[in-house]
Amino acid sequence: MIYLDILKYGKRHAVTVSYDDGNVRDRRLVEILNAYGIRGTFHLNSSAYQRADAPIRAEELADLYKNHEVAIHGVRHLSPEYLTTTGLINEFYEDKKFLEGAVGYPIRGASYANGSFNEETVNTLRTIGIAYSRTTPHTGNFHFPEHPLTWHPTCHQRDCLAFADKFNEAVKGYYSGPKLLYVWGHSHEFDRNMEWQTIEEFCRRVSGNDAYWYATNIEIYDYMTAQRSLVIAADQTMVYNPSCMEVWFSSDGKICSVAPGALWKKA
Repeated sequence: MIYLDILKYGKRHAVTVSYDDGNVRDRRLVEILNAYGIRGTFHLNSSAYQRADAPIRAEELADLYKNHEVAIHGVRHLSPEYLTTTGLINEFYEDKKFLEGAVGYPIRGASYANGSFNEETVNTLRTIGIAYSRTTPHTGNFHFPEHPLTWHPTCHQRDCLAFADKFNEAVKGYYSGPKLLYVWGHSHEFDRNMEWQTIEEFCRRVSGNDAYWYATNIEIYDYMTAQRSLVIAADQTMVYNPSCMEVWFSSDGKICSVAPGALWKKA
């Protein structure tokens, strides 16, 4: 029997983080994440980089976030559910266009400013090519998103240590499928709440585990999409991979993979 229960590189579980708004404290946060091999997504408001006195210049963004993903958060951090259709398009499309020019790749991720969204917001993001968007309600669990354009995180950064321990404990013993630990927050909160030591301790607790895939939000989305696109024979002896990336799965308890555009056959 074939199960789609193995993540990229044959890993069994995943860890990701995401941070909103973008400010000068991201420099310190990125250094900490990089030191421990933790990867994630930074949702930016492009108006912050268009001022003459901007603490981070637009030309710095590609290098600063090179080990991570840059995603949109609205040009001016306006609450989407209160905008008109034209306002929504301007807020997201202009943010996307500016940030793509700064980082040099197409942006397909977002998060909702102030946690605000409605059906029209979701449809607008889909229309302009956004594949997923993070919300703010916390699930308290380690599930992968069922609806990526309303992707709920596990917890806020204030609770990250407790959930790091819960996650490390939850993945022990019998393997019941992949789990995802998703922490979100704002780097400016580390100064305000004296929590820099908290995020560093979080990174220490979850880093260096060979069973964990440390990924950005878009990498998780892309892998999930590729895995779900696999074409599996009725008798479970063949798997065709129509996607452009290698995909892993298990067959009768053994970890297997199929290359992009290739056909896997059970020996």
